Amino acid sequence: MEAVTLSIPPTPGNSIAKRVDNQNLYTISCVFKDKGYQNLFFYGDDGYFDNMNAFFGVNNFDIYDRGRGSILSDKINTKRYTIKDDEVTFENTWGIADDDIYRKVLKVADEKYSTKQPFFASVMTTSNHKPYTYEAGKIDIPSGSGRQGAVKYADFAIGDFLQKAKQKPWFHNTVFIFIADHCASSAAKDAIDVKNHHIAAFIYNLPSHVNQNVTQEVSQIDIFPTLFSMLNWTYVSQFYGKDVFDKTYQPRSFVGTYIKLGMKKGQDVFILSDQKKGNQYIWNHKDLEEVKINPNFKKSIISNYQTADYLFSNHLLNEK
Repeated sequence: MEAVTLSIPPTPGNSIAKRVDNQNLYTISCVFKDKGYQNLFFYGDDGYFDNMNAFFGVNNFDIYDRGRGSILSDKINTKRYTIKDDEVTFENTWGIADDDIYRKVLKVADEKYSTKQPFFASVMTTSNHKPYTYEAGKIDIPSGSGRQGAVKYADFAIGDFLQKAKQKPWFHNTVFIFIADHCASSAAKDAIDVKNHHIAAFIYNLPSHVNQNVTQEVSQIDIFPTLFSMLNWTYVSQFYGKDVFDKTYQPRSFVGTYIKLGMKKGQDVFILSDQKKGNQYIWNHKDLEEVKINPNFKKSIISNYQTADYLFSNHLLNEK
């Protein structure tokens, strides 16, 4: 959330989304706002969780969530809309089913289109989490039987969403981005398991660009700078992310957990940990093998994370 929205490496410790004084930051929403877009955030449960409502609310997003009990601060100048019970067909402890939240997105998109209001919608889905439950009959794997069913259901929901979107008058002028946060079994761990941070990302429905498979190493922070470049948009920012199609792009990726911070360039991996410890490894696509530290690589990772933290701590990431 921090990496995609702010286009910076994840800062040490708590995510910026959970910190105080995280309002009026220069996020991707500022780029959209300057282009005349309205920013929307959708979440299928109460956005009080992980401080999402507060973070998105103070950074140019209107909120769509279940609205149970929690309220936004009076200092937040945003609108909040409740996803009502009669709009939900299935719900578990994580929130409403993926196809329910996609249905809500389609409804709001129709409303915005009817008023000729361009919009950017950020949608957080939750069905691919334990207990892996979903409405019976959607796919051929029983609800609650495991991750394989949840993955297939998530895929079904995306396909159903796109099929319905294709019938809308706004489809031809809409770009869709799908991106994960991490793979399975990587959350809430101190250690960094590189293979569990190799995720999929798609930029879909840009007819002016040929379909292609990007095989070079990129990061979540690069997604929107790449899109903005593909749209030929100009803007001034402190984004760390780059256009991955630029000839000067240097492949690398960032991985962060609660304590450790990692940077990967090809097979080379450097991990910073508490007490100013640092270790360098070679990644063989299965395991990490520790090697001698390259001082330049060490400086590179420290400079990326430390400057990102410095900019936030000194209010230099704020919208001007």
